[in-house]
Amino acid sequence: MSRPVRVRFAPSPTGPLHIGGVRTALFNYLFAKKNNGVFYLRIEDTDQNRFVPGAEAYIFEALEWLGIAPSETVGKNEKFGPYRQSERKPLYKQYADQLVNTGWAYYAFDTAEALDAHRKQHEAEGKTFIYNWHNREKLDTSLVISQEETERRIAAGEDYVIRFKTPVNETLHLHDIIRGEIKFETNLLDDKVLFKADGMPTYHLANIVDDHLMETSHVIRGEEWLPSMPLHSLLYQAFSWEAPLFAHLPLILKPIGNGKLSKRDGDKMGFPVFPLEWKSEEGISSGYREKGFFPEAVINFLALLGWNDGTDQELFSLEELVSKFDLNRVHKAGAKFDPEKNKWFNHQYLQKQSNESLAAAFTPILAEKGITVTSDTLTTIVSHIKERAHFVAEFWDLADYFFVAPIAYDEKAAKNWKEETPELMRQLIAVLQTIEDFTSVQIETRVKEWMAQHEIGMGKVMQPFRLSLVGALKGPHLFDIAEILGKDETIKRLETAIKTL
Repeated sequence: MSRPVRVRFAPSPTGPLHIGGVRTALFNYLFAKKNNGVFYLRIEDTDQNRFVPGAEAYIFEALEWLGIAPSETVGKNEKFGPYRQSERKPLYKQYADQLVNTGWAYYAFDTAEALDAHRKQHEAEGKTFIYNWHNREKLDTSLVISQEETERRIAAGEDYVIRFKTPVNETLHLHDIIRGEIKFETNLLDDKVLFKADGMPTYHLANIVDDHLMETSHVIRGEEWLPSMPLHSLLYQAFSWEAPLFAHLPLILKPIGNGKLSKRDGDKMGFPVFPLEWKSEEGISSGYREKGFFPEAVINFLALLGWNDGTDQELFSLEELVSKFDLNRVHKAGAKFDPEKNKWFNHQYLQKQSNESLAAAFTPILAEKGITVTSDTLTTIVSHIKERAHFVAEFWDLADYFFVAPIAYDEKAAKNWKEETPELMRQLIAVLQTIEDFTSVQIETRVKEWMAQHEIGMGKVMQPFRLSLVGALKGPHLFDIAEILGKDETIKRLETAIKTL
């Protein structure tokens, strides 16, 4: 295929964008950028019954947040617009009629009640009802009634659908970039509805027509669409159009057990399956943004769900992903979703952030608690605690003692407070009071000189000292903590511990 690369993400606005859909969008984006092509977004809203207000805006906001916004979409570079299928409605009927006129489709007048009766009859006989070559000329279709009668019934306003007339006794040999050669027997396919009684096309017709008119070169989509591949290939054949190349991405699997990742898995295990928070009548579903994930981390872990570059490298910038992405390195097998590994990715990206930007992100959390602190001090505190954090939201639990003196002490740690400890802490206070330049280096030097001079063991001082300042045996370098707290606060906390413990 020599035509320019044009790929699309074509979601339906039926609710929040699932993380699996985001992965599909990402792989399309990476493929387009790698091949100097165009990544565009089309809203497939032909099923008006399932339309959910706010879902379309959610899709755009999610892709913007992730940094993979399309080059063309609704209201943006509409070279092949409109980019909402509902606004393209007048287009589809002519193509459905064209298929009828060329013998590739037919009118079907069967009522829902009649089809239900057929299904029940087949079930009673232990069979499955399939609307296709073996019964389409026994049902209420234009294949068995005259053209005059067909036109009369349509003119009279009878409900009808247009179905695809699947060829009989053919074996389709189709190629998928990821899966290689795939065979389909046409006799096993059903005659899908292409045009509905409500005057709207089904997904199958609209999808093919739009992909052709929008000059789509490759269709990169989820594995769940693999069963549609033979119908879509036949539709291109029926229209005498050049078909795009197909690539069906592997499923994203549950963290535990078998099957496709679902919202239920996220609810059960406490992780998001949506990029952004989603509010509905059923409640609030958490999103990766609101959980404190960096968009770069989400992009990174999604890229590795079903793809790798053939090395052990795990951390990729978006630019690196673009340069290395290759559909031939996408796996066929499903990729297991790992919430803990995803947190690891976020930890890596958190370490890459500047201390200043992290301090700015921490400030609103402190403001909610009524705490104000200078930006320089906060930046210093963040530099000491960030290596232990996966998310900015964890900073408070890691650093609360910098802002609020302990009022209780870890019971297990308090066992280090011996009979001689209060006297040692009083001596320590006396040493601290003599230090003019109250920096970490000076404090450590003077305290260790005092301990060596009096042959005092490290554990007898350091653990009670830390317990006094922090309330537990945790935190960064002890003398760094003392410097940040300052001389007065450090001594005050030691005095409180002497009284309390």
